Amino acid sequence: MKKRHEQKLVILSMLMLLALNMPLLLLFDSSKPILGFPVIYIYVFSTWLFTIGTTYLIIKRYYE
Repeated sequence: MKKRHEQKLVILSMLMLLALNMPLLLLFDSSKPILGFPVIYIYVFSTWLFTIGTTYLIIKRYYE
């Protein structure tokens, strides 16, 4: 893998750290459920799923 693709993965992991930081998580801590699930659960799992998908695309596309 080239150096710039490794840098993309490092940037993605730093963004994930920021996205799952407590002050940002508290923005989504509401008592109203969406489809029966708390909003914070939907935020955490969608962020996690987005990161897995993006990581897969970076590795799959640029693996050499």
